Amino acid sequence: MNTFQDLGLNNDLLQAISDLGFETPSEVQEKAIPTLLNKENEEQDLVALAQTGTGKTAAFGFPMLQKINVDSRTTQGLILSPTRELCLQITNELKLYGKYCKGLNVVAIYGGASINEQAKDIKRGAQIVVATPGRMKDMIGRKLVDISKIEYAVLDEADEMLNMGFYEDITSILSHTPKDKSTWLFSATMPKEVASIAKEFMHSPMEITVGAKNVGSEQVSHEYYVVNGRQRYLALKRLADMNPDIFSVVFCRTKRDTQKVAEKLIEDGYNAGALHGDLSQNQRDLVMKAFRNKQIQMLVATDVAARGIDVDDITHVINYQLPDEIETYTHRSGRTGRAGKTGVSMVIVTKSELRRIKSIERKIQKEFVKKDIPSGIEICEVQLMSLANKIHNTEINHKIDGYLDSINQLFEDTSKDELIKKFFSVEFTRFHNYYKDSKDLNLEAKHSSERDTSNENSTRFFINVGKKDGFNWMELKDMLRDVLQLGKEDVFKVDVMGTFSFFNTESSQEKKVLETFNNIEYNGRKVKVEITEDKGKGKGRKRGGGGKRRRNNSSNKSFDRSSKGRRSSSRASRPRRSRRK
Repeated sequence: MNTFQDLGLNNDLLQAISDLGFETPSEVQEKAIPTLLNKENEEQDLVALAQTGTGKTAAFGFPMLQKINVDSRTTQGLILSPTRELCLQITNELKLYGKYCKGLNVVAIYGGASINEQAKDIKRGAQIVVATPGRMKDMIGRKLVDISKIEYAVLDEADEMLNMGFYEDITSILSHTPKDKSTWLFSATMPKEVASIAKEFMHSPMEITVGAKNVGSEQVSHEYYVVNGRQRYLALKRLADMNPDIFSVVFCRTKRDTQKVAEKLIEDGYNAGALHGDLSQNQRDLVMKAFRNKQIQMLVATDVAARGIDVDDITHVINYQLPDEIETYTHRSGRTGRAGKTGVSMVIVTKSELRRIKSIERKIQKEFVKKDIPSGIEICEVQLMSLANKIHNTEINHKIDGYLDSINQLFEDTSKDELIKKFFSVEFTRFHNYYKDSKDLNLEAKHSSERDTSNENSTRFFINVGKKDGFNWMELKDMLRDVLQLGKEDVFKVDVMGTFSFFNTESSQEKKVLETFNNIEYNGRKVKVEITEDKGKGKGRKRGGGGKRRRNNSSNKSFDRSSKGRRSSSRASRPRRSRRK
């Protein structure tokens, strides 16, 4: 393996690398850095495919820092990232990498902070701007930033940005940049939307792949647990209890489920927190700070809110509900097994969802291992031995020495075995009392009349537009969000057929959906939306449509595709946990 000295980096950057303690480059760094520094490839575009947590920031950061002119006040580099957290992280890392580059100014541009202050920072001479697409587009529209002379553009986590609906923002931003710039696209997966943006904005890009396209990380193992839909939350608690040192992200599909699961975990004594689009930026910052400090062990999050989470020590990702798209699963599992560490991705499924496990296996080229939900006695044993190991490995605090006489006097008639039993019974009894009459959740799954309750609070709709109208699932999902003015997480299970499609929303949105589509036309014909009794299999009888829907007196509205891809305006050392009462 090469060293950083072998990659062609200058002394300023090598000194910073030494200060940071980096010893050998990762695979993506080893492949990308020499390619981008090669003077024969001065204007070479690059597509780099590598899993999250493999060191992509350094892979494009070091070459950009070496290529820009720090003596100039002109903005020469633009880096677009999907979230505020990732934007700030990239900015901070570039500042560390360039600590010996005298005159370097890297500015972060993101929503939730003063746009005027950010504009002032740029005017002071920012050679590199790191930005979220929404705020960057806003600043360009206000003429607060000039990117007409940039030489290097980076699209970091490109698949995530496109999945979040930033396609139009990205294309608008890139239209303000020179055609002869170098564009470097970094992505964990290569769905067709990423391939299309590479084709549209890049010139014969060189491709670097670490591993295989769309394949999951080798550092992550994948497990699934089959339960009755009603037992999903009980299964989650058992998986957490079976792993006493768990530090995890628990993924739910909707904001409502995220908040509900987090609240139930907190009520049951777990160190948990929620992260979703309904949180203010300040609330989000507080939750993430607590998670990074490990005051929160189980972060319950939606896919959109979890974008940009970059914490290296996450031990488990738990899929409380499977995502709608397989690419999203790849991103979820990529939150663990980072920086050379191993991780586990767990999936809680019902019988009806087992076919989706096979689909994910084919896509990520990794095998899932079917495991049983642990029994109560297994959990008690694991927790007991975990406590014993912690006590065995605890360093003695000699400040306790002054109290030993009193303690010894209290236990002078107690044998060693009896003392150990008393001590460990304090923790063991809590778990034993909770689990002594617990059911076998696996048996419940095998013998229950299978019914997935994850969709009981959602409504499935039929709509008479489909592939023949030019829609794929992402385009239809974006269109529905815009027309209904709902957040990205509020429209899900979108299945596009030939001449019709299906989609789900929370049941509380049922009236809004029917009324919104009461008088809407597409290509001169009326759009028909009806409720279907099916909960997500793409079939089913319809009900509640036609004359049963409430009509209003508004004139027909046109259902056009001008909003395709638009972002929705909606925006989101562990203390011992107190156990069951």
